Amino acid sequence: MDSALIIIFIFLSFLIGSLGALTIREVGPRIGMDDISSERSSHVGNIPRGGGIGILIIFIIGSFILDISWLFSIPAVLLSIVSLMGDRSELSVKSRLTVQFTCSIIFLVSLFQMTKVSPFIWFLILPLTLFIVGTANFYNFMDGIDGIAGITGVICFSLLAVYGATVSNSNMAPDIIILSIAIVFSCAGFLIFNIPKATVFMGDVGSILLGYLFACIVVLLSENLLEFICLTGFLFPFYADELITMLVRIKNGDSLKTAHRKHIYQLLANEYGIDHWKISTGYGAIQLAIGLSIIFLKTRGYISILILLISCFVCFSVFSVIIRRKIKV
Repeated sequence: MDSALIIIFIFLSFLIGSLGALTIREVGPRIGMDDISSERSSHVGNIPRGGGIGILIIFIIGSFILDISWLFSIPAVLLSIVSLMGDRSELSVKSRLTVQFTCSIIFLVSLFQMTKVSPFIWFLILPLTLFIVGTANFYNFMDGIDGIAGITGVICFSLLAVYGATVSNSNMAPDIIILSIAIVFSCAGFLIFNIPKATVFMGDVGSILLGYLFACIVVLLSENLLEFICLTGFLFPFYADELITMLVRIKNGDSLKTAHRKHIYQLLANEYGIDHWKISTGYGAIQLAIGLSIIFLKTRGYISILILLISCFVCFSVFSVIIRRKIKV
């Protein structure tokens, strides 16, 4: 793919990311895509959701013009379309998970068959499927305040592109770099309408897709366990907040199936009254600092990376305890 076409594709990514959000903002209320605020919401009033459709469109275009296997792109598109349906009318958890697990397994089986991996790798199908489905849902669960999903998308896919360009030896890296940059710009285009005050939400069509693509790219670029740990760390704030919140809810006897607003970022926004854009920017800054630290420390091996990630998780946990103790949550 020549440089001129790459520049056009990247510019188009920003434009379509913006136009997708603008279109849903204008027509969403007429087609039943309003997110009606409730007691668990972090917003007031009715705001259209599904503004991440531009990210899906860019991924589809990228799948055609880049050397992206249809065994990767078709499951992702199918998952995102089903998620878009969920933005309009509520889908059961069983239906969502069935589609998510099916798409993840198709991707992994296809990847293993194409790359002719050793038979031992097939034992990783289940844990990797759980990783992909879990990441897609974690990303969706963390999309609860203005700007957080878009900013996180800009940073985590930028880090993937930097890693692919400077560290990875994968033969898939060149096309993944371009695709990641396109996703960065489509997220940036969407953010125009989502921060500092959202007039449209990303919706499941965007957040589920971003989480799914991130996890799949991690699998594609990982040639060993160290790389997998490093790449996963690019989404550290989302993983840390979700895991800590799950542990707190289990400890309190809460059902994990019920909706809530007990994530750290939600407590900061709702109970502490901090502006959404400040929290989202703060999460992004932490994510960027950890991601760049991972890239810098990667050559020093497992111990350095694990010390970094464990230290950050401990700090996140202590911060969670402090803010929850003050409001007794």
